[in-house]
Amino acid sequence: MPGTVLVTGAAGFVGGHLLDMLTSELPGNPGNPAAEIVAWHRPGHTPTPRGPRVTWVPVDLLDRPSVGKAIAGTRPDVVYHCGGAAHVGHAWSRTEATLDTNVRGTHHLLDALSHTGATARVLIPSSSLVYRPANEALNEGHELVPANPYGLSKLAQELIAVHSTSAHLSVMVARAFTHIGPRQNPDFAASSFARQIADIEAGRQPAEIRVGNLEARRDLTDVRDTVRAYLAIVERGVPGRPYNVCSGQATSIDDLLQKLLKRARVPIRVTVDPTRLRPSDAPLVLGDFTRMRHELGWAPRIALDHTLDDILEYWRARPT
Repeated sequence: MPGTVLVTGAAGFVGGHLLDMLTSELPGNPGNPAAEIVAWHRPGHTPTPRGPRVTWVPVDLLDRPSVGKAIAGTRPDVVYHCGGAAHVGHAWSRTEATLDTNVRGTHHLLDALSHTGATARVLIPSSSLVYRPANEALNEGHELVPANPYGLSKLAQELIAVHSTSAHLSVMVARAFTHIGPRQNPDFAASSFARQIADIEAGRQPAEIRVGNLEARRDLTDVRDTVRAYLAIVERGVPGRPYNVCSGQATSIDDLLQKLLKRARVPIRVTVDPTRLRPSDAPLVLGDFTRMRHELGWAPRIALDHTLDDILEYWRARPT
């Protein structure tokens, strides 16, 4: 894809994997080496280098003048808006900050893009949690009734995005279900379990893993499949039309943990920690990616077992 590509939240989990894909040399990759890539990160943080073609810029999404100045200086042709608050559990205790970052931050970005008058394609990564909880696979036509503050912030973000579509801005919406993979923050279940296993194996932690609700079933997709979907949506998606990014299979958190424990090199016991239980945790979140498959030719490729191997090896290789 020619021109300048902007990735907000580029130092984060999804943003980092997206940069990996954008800078890869794969034939037909939308992030071909001809593109200039601008990566935003939070001020005060030092990002991990991602190659010589990536220009890092510190930008606070809540600082409207700074966002406007950065956009005016970049005038991107493509924007992947990966910046924002991403933790569902933390949103209960940090509701105001979650809404502020995901809603006001998105407004600042889209407003700045609109004022430049430049033509751009923009991807807004939303969430499966905009849907009303249900005991069935969710497609894009399912009722939108978020059950938690995080889902509410993502629905508001979507509405801002859709209303920002214009002659200059083509705004796409990806409703991502749970995505996991190497380099994910250990505040999230799969990464938390894997890091604890690695620490136990290395003798840095007693042979016990503390867990929250293990009964919940989630649709899990490898983050590398997720960012590949984002590229497909930007390339071929219809502005304002949401696309579910998911695997179409539900795995219980207990099954996820057991898969990782089978990979452990030492015996480990499991203890339920009440402080890890959320005020509201839907029993099932399962997606239907028929629209992605039929309209954009996307389907997940990476098996869950492969993903778990990669997550565990990432934590085993981490220095103490």
